[in-house]
Parts: sequence; structure tokens; C-alpha cells
Amino acid sequence: MALRVAVIGAGPAGLCAARYLSAEPDRYLPTVYEQTAAVGGTWVYTDRTGTDEHGLPVHSSMYKNLRTNLPKEAMVFPDFPYDSGLPSYMSHKEVLRYLENYAENFGLHKYIQSPLLQFLTRVDIVKPVHVTPGDMKWQITTFKVTAPESPTTEQYDAVMVCNGGRNSVPFTPAIPGTDQFQGRTLHSHDYRVPEPYTGKNVVIMGGLASGVDISVELAQVAERVVISHSNPPIANIQNLPPNITQATRVESIVGPNTVRFQDGQEFHADDIVFCTGYRLSFPFLTPNCGLTVTKGRAYPLYKHVLNTTYPTMSFVGITSHALTFALFQLQIKFALGVLDGSISLPSKAAMDHEIDQDFRSRLEAGLPPHRAHDVFPLYVSYMTELAMVTRQPDPQGQTAMCDDSISRLYSDPQHFKHAEYKITGQETWERVPHQS
Repeated sequence: MALRVAVIGAGPAGLCAARYLSAEPDRYLPTVYEQTAAVGGTWVYTDRTGTDEHGLPVHSSMYKNLRTNLPKEAMVFPDFPYDSGLPSYMSHKEVLRYLENYAENFGLHKYIQSPLLQFLTRVDIVKPVHVTPGDMKWQITTFKVTAPESPTTEQYDAVMVCNGGRNSVPFTPAIPGTDQFQGRTLHSHDYRVPEPYTGKNVVIMGGLASGVDISVELAQVAERVVISHSNPPIANIQNLPPNITQATRVESIVGPNTVRFQDGQEFHADDIVFCTGYRLSFPFLTPNCGLTVTKGRAYPLYKHVLNTTYPTMSFVGITSHALTFALFQLQIKFALGVLDGSISLPSKAAMDHEIDQDFRSRLEAGLPPHRAHDVFPLYVSYMTELAMVTRQPDPQGQTAMCDDSISRLYSDPQHFKHAEYKITGQETWERVPHQS
């Protein structure tokens, strides 16, 4: 009898899971739950912020002018290429179109549970239940967002959590004095267009990719932009527009419009944009799922994928600072290999020990706890390891392009997206610099 498998989320990871599950109808019967009305996940742009028309938090963090900060050659499913006529750095619209084409090509829409192809189904509760002493199932309660008062409960043999969990619940640090700030404060999750910042003095809190990208966009309209951060690996952000400066981390707000940095300098700010990342969040998991989420770390996840308490629960896309689509496919292949028995797992004690060792190595390397699932730059061998376990091609070429692009984001944030990449072999590529 085919295993019933619930897939939570119809973004890139959920679509990839549905593709491989549906390819084996004698083995798997997938059901994909998606709370919005379309495939694409975070790549579905909306002008709305806060809550959607159904009163649920807006999931997408896309802003109107966003272009990818990785080339398409490094963020592609290995056997489903983009249109070759597209530039390496694409708009969010082009990525969404790619995902829609992926779903259509592999016939995935029929697996999304919604009437008239309106998905709109939110997962409310996931919990393990023991049908018999030796038979564990997953009980999943959902509701239509148009009828939350009428929940539905189903049982599944396995569950694949593919909603990422790390790209939709903003993290905003507590800054002393914020309550007296009279300017506008906004998390990048709710940033859409630069025009409201015209002629303003803006502080960007956070110097990772989104902070750099948004600051460069705002510099086109703002009077001054200050990027405030304390990230040693990228403290040497170079070649910024002349009206962007860098500062140490914000220490406090000391007046209605005055920001004080850790080195004692102060800046008159009209607005603050928090590019400070997201909270890891899986609100539908009950405590008896055997998984805890603390300070951005989900534990215990073997290979950042499998819940060692119940290995029929897997997570796809929880890793950060990594390849996206190609890595999702490897993680899905790993989870399915465990389900079909082609991949044998060590004991729970051995898996948990490996997880603990990995986390300890991160702390010893100076990484904070919330970077427990980071891949770049210290753990890129993770992808090679998954490829070996799943007997899939190693995406070394994509990994190298990803590294190259990230490095160039900080060395030339104004122009790095003008370059074009070209695949020249199984693991080789070349970059054509932009023409000045």
C-alpha cells in the first residue's frame, strides 16, 4: 500500500518534494498543503504587508525591484534549466515563472488540496499518534483560510515540512530607547519600494545580503544611508555609493531621531530599516513531535533534515547561506531514501551525537547559536556529503558560483549583478564581467 505523505508548503521545496513523490505512485500518495492561492512560496510578490485578505500574516518578503543575489545558474533544479535567454540575475517575477513552469511540467497542480485550484489551506496542528504499539502516524489538522471554523483532520505515514520556517517571521532586536524614536521603523520583510525614503536619512540595521541590497536601492533616493552591523567576515563592504557609510552596531536610541552606535558616534535618522533576519518558526508542531526550536536552532535534525525522534518527519530548506533549489533536491532525495529503505540510518544516539558535534564546532568557530544551520562559508562540504549519501551529482559548480557571487556582492554591491555566468562543464563555469 502506498504511503500517504503530507507536504507542507508549495514553494520551491514543496514543489520538488511533490515532484519526486508523485513520480512513484505505487509507493507514495502525496498531499500538498499551501495556505496561499498559488505556488511559489516566498517568490510570490504582493504589495500587501502585515496581513493578507484572510487576516493571516503575509508570507512573502519580496520587494518590488528585487533581483536575485545569486545567478540563475546557481539556483536551478539540476535537470530543469531556466530559459537560456534570461540574464544570470533575474527579477522575482522570472523566478516565480520558473517555479510555475516546473509545477506544470511535472503535473503537480493535481496534488495541491484545494477546490477549483484555489489552494488556501493552512496547516494548524501536526502531531504524532500511535495507531497501534508498532504503528505511528502523523495527525494533521488543517482549515481553509476562507472557513477557519471548519477544520479537517487527516492521518499520514510521513510529513515533509517544506515551508522553510525561516523566511517569514521577522526578527527585530530590542534596542533601548526605540519607544521614543519618532521616525518610521520597518523590518525588511515589509519593505516594498524606495520612494517613501526620498530625501531621508536612513539607518539600515544589518549588513548581510538584504541589508546591502536594500541600502544600495535606497541610496538612489535617500539623502544619506548608514549600514550598521558587526559582521567581521563582511566588515569590508566596498565600492558603495557615496551617500552610504558604515557604522558599528546600534547601541541605543537617545532622542526622537538620534541613533547612537557602539563606538559612541551618533546619527540623525528619519527612518530605520531592520534587515535583521527572521525567527525560525514552525507554529503547527506540537511538543510531542520531539523537536525544539531555540535561538534559531531546530533540534534534533540529522543532516539538518530528519527529526531523529521520528525520522518520518523531515524538513527541507531549513539551511541558510547555502544553495537553494539544488540543495532542496538533495535533502528531499535523502528524506525519501530513508522512507523507502535505500538509506540506512545510524541509531538515534549516534545521530544526536553527530548533531551535537556539528553544533559545538560552530560555537568553537565563533558562530552564534542562531547560525546552527548555516552552510556558507564553513560547511560547504555538507552538500558534497548529501550528494554522496543520495548518490546524486555533487553540485560543486553551483556551490562555487554561489561563493563567487556572495563575495562579489560585498566587493562590488552596485555592479555585481551586471555579470553573466556560463556553465562550461560538469563542475566548471566562467563569469563574464559586466561592461563599464
